[in-house]
Amino acid sequence: MRVVLLGAPGVGKGTQAEILCRVHRWVHLATGDMLRKAVSQKTPLGQKAERAMSRGDLVDDQVILALIDEKLDETGDSGFVLDGFPRTLEQARGLDAILARREVDLDRVVCLTADDDEVVKRLVGRGRADDTLETIRHRLEVFRDSTQPLIGHYESRSILRTVDGVGDIQEIHGRIQSALDE
Repeated sequence: MRVVLLGAPGVGKGTQAEILCRVHRWVHLATGDMLRKAVSQKTPLGQKAERAMSRGDLVDDQVILALIDEKLDETGDSGFVLDGFPRTLEQARGLDAILARREVDLDRVVCLTADDDEVVKRLVGRGRADDTLETIRHRLEVFRDSTQPLIGHYESRSILRTVDGVGDIQEIHGRIQSALDE
């Protein structure tokens, strides 16, 4: 199964992706981890990413899509969970093209939801230096602005499921599993 987990920062995508991958033996594709690994290994894509990151710029969509393309070459026919990617309609279209070349489609897109107060509580609780209230609120706004078009993109293909991301981790996993089984 090929799955995308969408959701605001702090909604639990990474935690749930790890559980899904452990349970189903799928591959966890987290773009942040992939970028850090490519940079540390000084791959050609990692060097491109590092130049952007060292300037404080976002890594170009084409670099991220190329990383995903490479990683999908390694996964073969294994199922996968994309954790927090795509973030924009442009990235979704790039992912669609990568999958079309492989003659496969996404099976399900799960959008985890939680209200802003819950997300703020979780993120502030992590204790990271960049998780200030102002920064968190801005990241939530950016998420809503960039992700809303994705909702329509995947709804139109009838593969989007919205899942309540509040509660016990295993309860949320159960909700996600039900959404995948539909």
